[in-house]
Amino acid sequence: VQLQASGGGLVQAGGSLRLSCAASGFTFISYGMGWFRQAPGKEREIVAAIGWSGGGTKYGDSVKGRFTIFRDNVKNTVYLQMNSLKPEDTAVYFCAARSRFSTRTQYDYWGQGTLVTVSS
Repeated sequence: VQLQASGGGLVQAGGSLRLSCAASGFTFISYGMGWFRQAPGKEREIVAAIGWSGGGTKYGDSVKGRFTIFRDNVKNTVYLQMNSLKPEDTAVYFCAARSRFSTRTQYDYWGQGTLVTVSS
């Protein structure tokens, strides 16, 4: 199982970035996907989540209206479009997968993080 996140980098406040997470080693369409982030000294928080079919999107309060999660089940990839970035969005961003059949809230698979730095 592999979740390969990419697309992080340095951007000025007000700018945009698109993160990608390429999945392999499991049946992607059977999993809901999520993006999480962790800033230095802070707990990990959920940023956005999406159901296996592309519906059921949810967002953290701090990113609503600015970030969009979507997926391509042909390319086995989930994306996070981040607009109007703020310095407080600076964090390591992780993608994760949870089986659509799971009754747990925990995610099953995690990828390595990609660093997003927003300068003021």
